Amino acid sequence: MARTSSSSRVIYRGRKINLALKRVPAGDHQVVDCELVLHPGAVALLPLVDQDHLCLIKNERYAVDKTLIEVPAGTIDAGESPHQTATRELTEETGYTARRIELIRSWFVSPGVMNERMFLFLCQDLTPGTQRLQPDERLETLIVPWREAVTMALDGQIEDAKTILALLLFDRLQRQALQGG
Repeated sequence: MARTSSSSRVIYRGRKINLALKRVPAGDHQVVDCELVLHPGAVALLPLVDQDHLCLIKNERYAVDKTLIEVPAGTIDAGESPHQTATRELTEETGYTARRIELIRSWFVSPGVMNERMFLFLCQDLTPGTQRLQPDERLETLIVPWREAVTMALDGQIEDAKTILALLLFDRLQRQALQGG
């Protein structure tokens, strides 16, 4: 999860993020303040409805004034493990529950300015249910054939970086597994 060192000073506390100044060494024995976004971490999900279909979401994103096609995702709540967050977010955003949720990989989202680590989970053996959206969420599920989802990531229909990375990474891992390594 996200950590801050003792040389960081929080200057703003928000609902999901904090902003901080961190003292870092610069040239000529100087020290400068760098601005940081402190984030508790997040999960991204690949919910496989069946062997050939994936549940994506259409997500109204206010920061870019656009509805984006994305993998379901969400912020890790205090005291939650990434796996617990994956289980919760899958149901909240898609309505599905999964018998199997497996960590694939994690990465830093934008380490030049923030400490957020994102955890990618594969969700399988899904059972449909009812979404439990947060009051500020405007989501619609979208069941897409796997090959079409990958094409959408490659041709620009999908503009969300976590979704592009999740789709292309898992597609590559699947291809490697089929080729025996």
